[in-house]
Amino acid sequence: MREKFSSTELSALRNDLLQGGLIDSREAAELLQVFLMGRGYGVSPQAAMDAVGRVEMAGCALPVLQQELENLALVM
Repeated sequence: MREKFSSTELSALRNDLLQGGLIDSREAAELLQVFLMGRGYGVSPQAAMDAVGRVEMAGCALPVLQQELENLALVM
């Protein structure tokens, strides 16, 4: 399966999440939603919140972030 997001996009998103400190999960989830919507995907707000928790537990590792985004992205 081809990856939906480039390494550059993922790195930029990861930097944004880390700069925000992932302190506020709601804001981090909104950031994921904006990232996905900007690329033409829909996303469930609750699913984004759940994904943020998993990304945070993984230390915002790029492979985990990529997998979570791939799972979240709903074609509109």
